[in-house]
Amino acid sequence: MIDVEDALRAALVRPAGPSSDFDLNPGIRPPADKPLRPAAVLVPVWLRPEGAGLILTKRSSHLKHHPGQIAFPGGKVDPTDASPEAAALRESREEIGLDPSRVEILGTLPVHETVTGFAITPFVGLIRGPFTPVPEAGEVDEVFTVPLSHVLTPARFAIERRRWMGVWRRYYAVPHGPYYIWGATARILRGLADRAQA
Repeated sequence: MIDVEDALRAALVRPAGPSSDFDLNPGIRPPADKPLRPAAVLVPVWLRPEGAGLILTKRSSHLKHHPGQIAFPGGKVDPTDASPEAAALRESREEIGLDPSRVEILGTLPVHETVTGFAITPFVGLIRGPFTPVPEAGEVDEVFTVPLSHVLTPARFAIERRRWMGVWRRYYAVPHGPYYIWGATARILRGLADRAQA
């Protein structure tokens, strides 16, 4: 049986196409004169005795942007961040209490363009050993883990749609139990799942 770490390393070196919220919606594009804002997220894979898990957050329902949505730990790249990777690790410490020294970055996924105007660089990182998440008060309602095998199986993804700004928008979703994982998070995971299965 192939090791999770080896499988992820192999997936990350395979060719990958572009990733965006527009993949399923070619008629919807951001304004050409408005540059995308750089952001970064950590795709944290936790190696546990019971099996590898993906750590995700449920954003606070009181937030102005994306309230209650499932997301990777991460956010905007600040001017004080040395790099997008540094931003992803800083945000992970702030949002889930993950010490950057606990993370081994394996590589990056394609930059993902969002309909809300961000260019997100996802970093796949490994976490080993015990870890007790600490949700950021006011920002994160919950930190939870999904089996990695669930989100690396393309057949578990569905294409759904909802109305957004007066038009129907199609998006990927990969629900797990009570958690509705969709939008940019699901699209980034679908890209990783496709490469893991190649």
